[in-house]
Amino acid sequence: MFNNFSKSKAGESDRVVVLPSANRVAVEPDNVIEAFQPEDPELTAWLDLKTRLHEALLERLNLSVIEKVESEDLRREVAVAVGEWLKESGEALNGTDFNRLIDELLHELLGFGPLEPLLADPTVNDILVNGHRKVFVERFGVLEQAPIRFRDEKHLLRIIDKIVSRVGRRVDESQPWVDARLEDGSRVNAIIRPCAIDGPSLSIRKFSAKPLTMQNLIDTGSLSQAASELLQALVAARMNILISGGTGSGKTTMLNALSSYIDPRERIVTIEDAAELQLQQSHVVRLETRPPSLQGNGSVGQRELVRNALRMRPDRIIVGEVRGAETFDMLQAMNTGHDGSMTTVHANSARDAISRLEQMVTMMGIEFPLSTIRAQIASGLHFVVQLTRLSDGKRRVVSVSEITGMEGEVLSMQDIFVFRREGRAETGEVLGRFMPTGVRPKCMDRLLAAGIDLDPRAFRPSEG
Repeated sequence: MFNNFSKSKAGESDRVVVLPSANRVAVEPDNVIEAFQPEDPELTAWLDLKTRLHEALLERLNLSVIEKVESEDLRREVAVAVGEWLKESGEALNGTDFNRLIDELLHELLGFGPLEPLLADPTVNDILVNGHRKVFVERFGVLEQAPIRFRDEKHLLRIIDKIVSRVGRRVDESQPWVDARLEDGSRVNAIIRPCAIDGPSLSIRKFSAKPLTMQNLIDTGSLSQAASELLQALVAARMNILISGGTGSGKTTMLNALSSYIDPRERIVTIEDAAELQLQQSHVVRLETRPPSLQGNGSVGQRELVRNALRMRPDRIIVGEVRGAETFDMLQAMNTGHDGSMTTVHANSARDAISRLEQMVTMMGIEFPLSTIRAQIASGLHFVVQLTRLSDGKRRVVSVSEITGMEGEVLSMQDIFVFRREGRAETGEVLGRFMPTGVRPKCMDRLLAAGIDLDPRAFRPSEG
C-alpha cells in the first residue's frame, strides 16, 4: 500500500503518507456531545468516520510534497488505503458512499473541506458559515441553507486558518477578525471568539472566473444600453467616478466592468485591503494592505499605499474601497492630474455617498472647514454610480448622478439616469425601468473635447 508515496522511514521526503492499520486509529472526536446534533445520528456517524480517517492520514502526512503529487495518483492511493481500513475495521460502504468519502477526504487534505463543493458550484455567489453547524449560500439573490456542516468548532477553525494563512494573514484571540482572499480573488472575512459569541463565522464572496462585462449587466437588466454608453464615455474621457452601494450590491463587479474600458496603454495602480479586482489590462500594479505582525507593528494601510502610488507614475489610481483618511489622499490625487481614477464607498444613495466622503476626510484629525472639503469633492469627483440590492435579491444600478459644482456651500448634483420602480410581480420580482431623467450632462463639452460624441437623444425622457 502506498508504494510510491508512503513514508515508512524518517527522512524519505519524496513520499506522502502511510495510513496506519485499523487498530492504530483510536482518535476519538473532541466534544462529541457538543458538536453533533442528536437528531441526526447518520450525519454524526458519517462525520465521525471521516474524522478518524482524516486524522489517520494526517498522522503520517508529508505536507511538503502532497500538493506536488498528481491528483489522480493521490486519489488512487487514498482509495486503496481507505478500502483496506474499512475492511479491517469491519465497516461497509456502498460504492456511492465510498466515492463520496474519498472526495471529502481529498477536500480535507488539499482544499477547504466541506466548502469545496460550494466553491466549485458556479450558481453560488456567497457562502456564509454561521458557526460549525449552519452553512448558508446565496443563489440568484436568494439565501438558502446548504446541506453541509463542519464536524465541530475545531474543524471550522482549522479551515479558516488554512484560508487566511495562504495569503499571509492570521486570526487568533489577539486579532479575532481578518479580511483575506482566495487564489481566484474571492473575498473572505472571518471572525472568531471572543468577538463571535456563537462560534467562528466565515463569509466568502465568490468571484466568477470570467469577469462580468458591461454587456452582462445590460443583459441582466442592471442598467440600460444608453447608461452603459455614458459610463464608457466617462472612463474614456478620464473622468473620476465613485461607485456607491450597500453590502453585496455589486460595487466591485461594476468597478471591474468599468475598468475594462481603460486604454490598455495606460499604467494602472490598484490599492485594496484584500486584492480582488480582476483588471484585464497588462500594465497593472496591484498593491495590498498589510495587517500588523504578532508584535503589533509593521502594518501598512491604504493611506500609505495611496501616497506611495502617487510616486509610481500612475495614469490612473483605483482604490477598491475608501474607508477612512485615505479618502483625503484620493481626492488630492484626483485634483492633481490623476484623472480617470475610480473607487467605491458604502452608502445608500448618491447624496449619502458624498456625506460619507466628507466624514472620512475628517478622520485625518485635521479640522478642515466643511466648505473646503466639499469644494475638494466637487472639483475632484465627477460622477456617482449608485447600486442597490433590491428586495427580490437582484442587484441594479439605481442612479447615475453628475456632480456639477458648488452652489454657495452646498455641493450640487443632478441625476442623469434613474431606476423607476413600478411595483412587484406575483413572483416577488421588483418591476421597474432604468431611464433617462431628461437632463443633459454638464460634461458633454468635455466628452466632445475627448473625441466622444454621444447621441443627445439618449438623454431624453422615455414616453409612457
